[in-house]
Amino acid sequence: MEIIEIHSKKDLKKFIKVPFNLYKGSKYWVPPIIRDELHTFLKEKNPAFEYCRSKYWLAKKDGKIVGRIAGIINDRYIEKWKNKYARFGWVDFIDDEEVSGMLFKAVEDWARTEGMTAIHGPLGYTDMDYEGMLVEGFEELSTLATIYNYPYYPVHLEKYGYEKDIDWVEFEIKTPDKIPEIAEKISRLVQERKGVRVFNAKSAKDMLPYAHGLFKVLNEAFSGLYGFVELTGKQINKYVKQYFSFVLPDYTKILLDEKNEVAGFLIAMPSLSRALQKAKGKLFPIGFIYLLSAIKKNKYIDLYLGAIRPDLQGKGADALLITEITRSAIKNNIISAESNIELESNYLVQSHWKHFEHRQHKRRRCYIKQLRIKNKKSRIQ
Repeated sequence: MEIIEIHSKKDLKKFIKVPFNLYKGSKYWVPPIIRDELHTFLKEKNPAFEYCRSKYWLAKKDGKIVGRIAGIINDRYIEKWKNKYARFGWVDFIDDEEVSGMLFKAVEDWARTEGMTAIHGPLGYTDMDYEGMLVEGFEELSTLATIYNYPYYPVHLEKYGYEKDIDWVEFEIKTPDKIPEIAEKISRLVQERKGVRVFNAKSAKDMLPYAHGLFKVLNEAFSGLYGFVELTGKQINKYVKQYFSFVLPDYTKILLDEKNEVAGFLIAMPSLSRALQKAKGKLFPIGFIYLLSAIKKNKYIDLYLGAIRPDLQGKGADALLITEITRSAIKNNIISAESNIELESNYLVQSHWKHFEHRQHKRRRCYIKQLRIKNKKSRIQ
């Protein structure tokens, strides 16, 4: 049994491919695009490294790779939240306590040497990365935006002294036959009283002038959410370039105020889960064909990202965006939508789903472990 710290691009590719072997044949795991994962971990490709430090480890047993873990220290998080916390992420391992124990020991030891007082995760470099370990919903299909893991993962963590810090919940929301009259009424009132309107774009190109405004609103709206650190200009440019050409007008609702500035948004996409399973992490030679087909012909959508400017929160603007997404879903004969992760304490967002047939079918957890307090139960030495 050995733990190997990664120093080369060759080993980094092995790190990325660990779950491809671990979840081979799984009906629920959704592979990431390998190229996108690589760009996340390379300093020259990810602007987050301007304020983040990171290390990656592989676990080998009997000559075979059997696990991985990433350690991250986000200095802007420490500055903003006044917590000297490290993060762990991209963690996978076989059901073997020797393997998982040594992986977490490696990341904890590193965190201690860097002066950290606790470690929490799974978290990424930013809120745009994967967050939360699955603790409920192991027999539900995952999504592009979320982590899938086996049921034994949280069992291992809790044995090593990790405890719940916060949870995210997820919902499956059924598309109604028609927009309820109360929703139509609220939409009209919000537009009249708040002077806002939903931008009707014909193409992704039409929405591009508002792209940076979306992230400005996101930074404002997410500022107080768990662990959030505002995205920098370089990061915003990266995300706009990487993703915005793929957004669909039918499922991208942008709220504009009287000054024609972005006041809120909600972005959904046709579900890519099954297509990504077929693509097996590669766009070429035929992976992109599966993705294009899923975008054109699909009965399910995923809600990826949304935010409302703070001065409009709780005043019907969010309901207006949900109504417009629902209108598009009805038009396109969509069966249901995946909410993706919502903080369990975000009652404002969750209150919208009571107007729809829905079920809360997944739960993800951010775990935390104190590193400097001796505690026999948590096995900290």
